[in-house]
Amino acid sequence: MSEMSFEQMLDESFKTIRNGEVVEGTIIDVKEDEMILNIGYKADGILTRAEYSNEANIDLRNVANVGDKLEVKILKVNDGEGQVLLTYKRLAAEKGNKRLEEAFENKEVLKAKVSQVLNGGLSVVIDEARVFIPASLVSDSYEKDLTKYADQEIEFVITEFNPKKRRIIGDRKQLLVAAKEAMQKELFERIHAGDVVTGVVKNVTDFGAFIDLGGADGLLHISEMSWGRVESPKKVFKVGDEVEVLIKEINGDKIALSRKFEDQNPWNFAAEKYAVGNVVTGVIARMTDFGAFVELENGVDALLHVSQISREHVEKPADVLKVGQEIEAKVVDFNGEDHKISLSMKALEPEAAPAEEATAEEAPVEE
Repeated sequence: MSEMSFEQMLDESFKTIRNGEVVEGTIIDVKEDEMILNIGYKADGILTRAEYSNEANIDLRNVANVGDKLEVKILKVNDGEGQVLLTYKRLAAEKGNKRLEEAFENKEVLKAKVSQVLNGGLSVVIDEARVFIPASLVSDSYEKDLTKYADQEIEFVITEFNPKKRRIIGDRKQLLVAAKEAMQKELFERIHAGDVVTGVVKNVTDFGAFIDLGGADGLLHISEMSWGRVESPKKVFKVGDEVEVLIKEINGDKIALSRKFEDQNPWNFAAEKYAVGNVVTGVIARMTDFGAFVELENGVDALLHVSQISREHVEKPADVLKVGQEIEAKVVDFNGEDHKISLSMKALEPEAAPAEEATAEEAPVEE
């Protein structure tokens, strides 16, 4: 038996490795874009930045130190120059895929930071394994701009797992829907007609405002926004406003709201303020052919009939009055039950003086 040469004995002292094998190495040098690892082989292993992470501009000096141990996979035993090429991210991706497969089977809720905002959705990475969340599954409502999710940590579930086709799909929408349903159930168990609650304005339309009550939206109709008239809801509310509202009615999953709080009802004090005989001031709010409606205060209107405008004949109210004009009038009728008040401007006008009767005798006719 021939004796082995020194080189042969040296080779025998090192373990053999093969492509695809997983080994543990010790970092002996770290540069910005590559690491050198002692893997117990006759040649050291090279781990480049591209094979460490999918993050393009990562500085390896910030994530590893000399002496650290790292589990890696042999990518190529000999790159043609006698070097051993290693990969860390592919091994991590394999572990990540295993992690995602278990999450898929167990319907586990995962949490990860959004790594990319794409045209059609979001991309997140778990242990170097990528998950794509389509735009339609990002939220429970349509969102045109997804850039607000950049670098945000989000929760999702895996709804499709096919790593061979590189198709691993995440779904955030179903979590939001489930959470909203739970909040809605809790809300409807808690609230009742007549309750006063606080909500946030979610949307404002020409006919009203939708208020988020924390689990369900309620409609605050324009007619319920104030005891007085509201020209446009958009002049009163804006999205994000916090408002206190009265739950007027609950019908199935529909909630009708109001801002007409009974303790603020101006008709509670109207009987004394607008008693028959009182002289009041108001503003012409609108007119018809038979009269003008006068706003005495928010929520209290009175009718000034055309026959009560003046002692002189008035054909139409618009002939002598205009909307927005302030007038003074006398209360001639009050009906608190039906919320009706009648006014008269004529009653404040002085009565015409009676025609003077002739008392002097006829003067004699001179001849």
